[in-house]
Amino acid sequence: MLERARTLDAGDPLAGYRERFDLPEGVIYLDGNSLGALPKATPKRLAEVARDEWGEGLIRSWNSADWIDLPHRVGAKIAPLIGAAAHEVIASDSTSVNLFKLIAAALALRPGRKTILSEPGNFPTDLYMIEGLERQGLAQRRLATRDAMADAIDEDVALLMLTHVHYKTGAIFDMAALTTAAHAKGALVLWDLSHSGGALPVDLNSCNADFAVGCGYKYLNGGPGAPAYLFVAEHLQQAVEQPLTGWMGHAAPFAFSDDYTAAPGIGRMLCGTPPILGLSALEVGVDLIAEIGIERLYAKSQRLSEFFRQCLSELGIELELVSPTDPTRRGSQLSFRHPEAYAICQALIARGVIGDFRDPDILRFGFAPAYLRFEDMAEAARHLSEVLVSGEWQRAKFRERAAVT
Repeated sequence: MLERARTLDAGDPLAGYRERFDLPEGVIYLDGNSLGALPKATPKRLAEVARDEWGEGLIRSWNSADWIDLPHRVGAKIAPLIGAAAHEVIASDSTSVNLFKLIAAALALRPGRKTILSEPGNFPTDLYMIEGLERQGLAQRRLATRDAMADAIDEDVALLMLTHVHYKTGAIFDMAALTTAAHAKGALVLWDLSHSGGALPVDLNSCNADFAVGCGYKYLNGGPGAPAYLFVAEHLQQAVEQPLTGWMGHAAPFAFSDDYTAAPGIGRMLCGTPPILGLSALEVGVDLIAEIGIERLYAKSQRLSEFFRQCLSELGIELELVSPTDPTRRGSQLSFRHPEAYAICQALIARGVIGDFRDPDILRFGFAPAYLRFEDMAEAARHLSEVLVSGEWQRAKFRERAAVT
């Protein structure tokens, strides 16, 4: 199994990119779908921004280093990764804040409608943002299961809001079909790309999507708390009004007018002063992912995940797979159900295999193909087998209980 993995690595056209990331020795990192690994170029870039642009340039760097245009520049680089035009994407704020902006904007574009349709078990912040507007009397939340989603769209729905790749299971929604179904009922559509952007092909414009958001710290390797991004289709940009009318979204922010006039185009979706250090780190990650190419990354991701499943099977390990069995119907992850998933996850981490746990019983492994090897898959499968067969997870569970008491 290990020799076969090394043969696959020897023929992997992306193998050399592993050296572009700073990975700890002795660690198999299968949590890139929570926090991407550190590109080696990032610390140097951050040092340049801090030492030269901030330290030497001081306030002048808003112009001389073009800080002022950084949200647009990074957004334009993300755009081709998600099937959008450069002027339709901007990097700003957090995913949660961007969700709030776009949900409120969609409601304003559909007067007389209050219903926001989503699914139970969507990522919590997506549902919480709807609830916040609901508490103000501005929205009404409706949830439907996946198989009933298309039928749940009616003339009361202002916005269909879904996560393209589910954070727990990795299951992919049919973006084109559901967007078409929503538009047929006069509803707008907002896609959360947090587990899609930088991981698998997305084509917002070919699907006629209206809005999208995504985070910068997972597959785009922008670092913890990296700025997020948002997309507004070109045909909506002059009509859309976002509720967070901060000064950077103003048509002339340095005119310091007492009255707000929205900037033209995607710039109106900005709010406060952009985080220059965070955006600079994100730009490094985006450039690297763009260089590798989304199609190549997703193809390798599918091969990695299938090889991992094959290794588990050869080791006689049978876990309940909650991700789709068809690799074309899931994102860059595999999720398994086990009643002791948390203890198993902790035992693996103690061995240097870092995956993660999702309540109540999901053991989740992310496959970031820019820096993972087939050898990592074989070794991770071996460690998982040993943890399960030896009962090592029980000792991890005991240690957790002892710590609590």
